[in-house]
Amino acid sequence: MAQAGSHSAAGQMTGYLYQCELALVELARHSWDEPTIEVRMEVLDDVEFLYAATAEPHELLQSKHREKAGRLSETGEDVWRSVASWIDALHTLDCLSAGTMPLLRLVTTQVAAEGTFLNQLRPGTGRSVPDALARMEQIAEADRPATTADDRKKFTALTPSQRYRLVAAIEITDGSPLMSDLDSTLARTLGIRPGEHAPAILDDIKGWWYGVAVESLDKSRARASVTAQELQCRLEEITDRYAGKNLPITETARRLTAAEIAAYQDDLVVAQMRWVGLKDRAIAAYLRDYHHARAQRSQWLRTFKITEEGLEGYDRRLWDEWDHVFARHTDPIEDDTPDTERRAAGKRVLNDTMDKVADLPARPGSTTEGWIGRGTMHSLAGRPRAVDDEDAVGWHPDYPDLCQNHYDEPRDA
Repeated sequence: MAQAGSHSAAGQMTGYLYQCELALVELARHSWDEPTIEVRMEVLDDVEFLYAATAEPHELLQSKHREKAGRLSETGEDVWRSVASWIDALHTLDCLSAGTMPLLRLVTTQVAAEGTFLNQLRPGTGRSVPDALARMEQIAEADRPATTADDRKKFTALTPSQRYRLVAAIEITDGSPLMSDLDSTLARTLGIRPGEHAPAILDDIKGWWYGVAVESLDKSRARASVTAQELQCRLEEITDRYAGKNLPITETARRLTAAEIAAYQDDLVVAQMRWVGLKDRAIAAYLRDYHHARAQRSQWLRTFKITEEGLEGYDRRLWDEWDHVFARHTDPIEDDTPDTERRAAGKRVLNDTMDKVADLPARPGSTTEGWIGRGTMHSLAGRPRAVDDEDAVGWHPDYPDLCQNHYDEPRDA
């Protein structure tokens, strides 16, 4: 175990955690006015906000956490490393000389003293870009301190017009909450009211956030950013789970047309039903559930009523119900069990599973429609899979082999 002292990494670790949680707080703040904004971390800066429509950064944010409050130094590393980082990012964006500049924010737990250029770059009536620029040029051209010499040199290497554009884009947000105070700030920003479930809701949000933060930091994975809409959807999903709020049912289950039924005939979902001996009338009824459940799930996702992770959790609960039923009905099946008994066992798996999942809601504690659970279960049975897929779903005792044969069969052109 590391000992506290000069070699302790506790402060550095706190800084990384602060950056991660501050990104969540800032995304929550933006979400009230800019629901389409996205946040990403460690690309051009510590944290950046951008709009999906343009893919151009709207704001680059540097976070600095210091346990000891005190003054933010004009000559310190926190400030000049941030300035150097912004210059590098703006060179990458090619907007130092022309074009739209992003907002450059330094969020720090320390305080900018009166009379410093840091204080002059705070938002509000006291802001003065010309005065701040003159003071920054004076400090940048000084011989000391040596610890910031390279960073200050990047600033002095800019043309006068570039320096002005840079300084005009900088905003100092000082006196920000310490790491220990971020929870209360986050709760207020998200609009989580104090109450019995408030701590649990906040814990769930933060647990989700750390998960997606790890995904976004892993550049080999698909997730590059997180949207404000996704955050709001997750918050509503968690809050509604504690309140037992129902997901809206916007689909009306109707009979499918002959053309709609025919469109599914070559799909695995229908093959699974035929392998256990279902006839056309029963298949049509289940296809109605399948068709409308898929449409309802898609609508929930499009309108941010539930997240993809929320639906994946629902699918796992359905799978668990199926797994118990499948094990119970197929356990007596032996290698020499006749085909008729195997099909009969598969039909019992199907029927009992449908009864089990009909009352299982997509959001725990809410009400549901039976066709959502039944239709989702058929979606699970209709997903393409490998023969050894442990998450596979089927009705017939031999469905893994039957599925493989289904994919191996030649299809009409």
